[in-house]
Amino acid sequence: MIRPAVVCCAIGLAGFAQPLGSNPQSAAKWQVLFDGTSLDAWRGYKTDKVPQGWHTVDGTLAKDAPTADIVSKEEFGDFELELEWKIGEGGNSGIFYRGTEEYDHIYWSGPEYQLLDDVKGADNKTRLTCAGAAYAVYPSPAGHLKPVGEWNATRIVTRGRHVEHWLNGFKLLEYELGSPDWEARVKASKFVAWPNYGRAMRGHIALQGDHAGALAFRNIRVRAL
Repeated sequence: MIRPAVVCCAIGLAGFAQPLGSNPQSAAKWQVLFDGTSLDAWRGYKTDKVPQGWHTVDGTLAKDAPTADIVSKEEFGDFELELEWKIGEGGNSGIFYRGTEEYDHIYWSGPEYQLLDDVKGADNKTRLTCAGAAYAVYPSPAGHLKPVGEWNATRIVTRGRHVEHWLNGFKLLEYELGSPDWEARVKASKFVAWPNYGRAMRGHIALQGDHAGALAFRNIRVRAL
C-alpha cells in the first residue's frame, strides 16, 4: 500500500535525509561505496573490471553514453543505502538491489529504484516507471523530483521482506516482498518471466548504464541493518 508522503526527518550530512533516532554512533557504521575518486567498490556485471564508459569527474561517478551496468563487489541483505544522482534531459537509469548474477541481466533478479527525467523521459507515461518507482511493480507519487540538472537524494531501506523508497526526504512507497499484493503485481508485469525475480534476500547493489544520456552519482554510502 502506498502511504501519503510525509517529511519525518531532518537534513543531515551531505544533504541526506537522516532517519529519526540517528546519532553519531549509528553514523559511524556507514560504509562508503563511492568517495568521489575511487571505483574500488565496484565492478561490471559478471566481470571483475569496471565497464568502459563509467568514469570519475569532479567528485562524481558518471557516464555520458550507454554502457554496461556496474555492481557492488560486496553483497548486502538488510541495509540502508543513500546516494545523490543527477540525470540528463530525457535520461533513464536505475538502482538495483539484492541483485544476483544467475541471469543474463541483473534487472531479471533485482528490484529497481527507477531514475528518470519525468518530463522528457520515454518511460514517463505511467507512474509505474517514473522516478522513484519500484520499476513496473509499484508506482511513485509525483511532485518530489527536482528538475533535470539538479541533484536528487535517494534512500533505499530493506529489512527482511520490507522495502522503502525515499526521494529528497519523502517516503515514496513501501512494500513487502512475497506478499499477496507483491506477487499479484509481479505476475502482471514482465518480471513474471523470471521466477527468481525479487526472491534473493541478499545480493548486489547495481547502477544501470545501458540507456542513453548523461548520468552522475555522488556520496554513495550504505550500512547494514
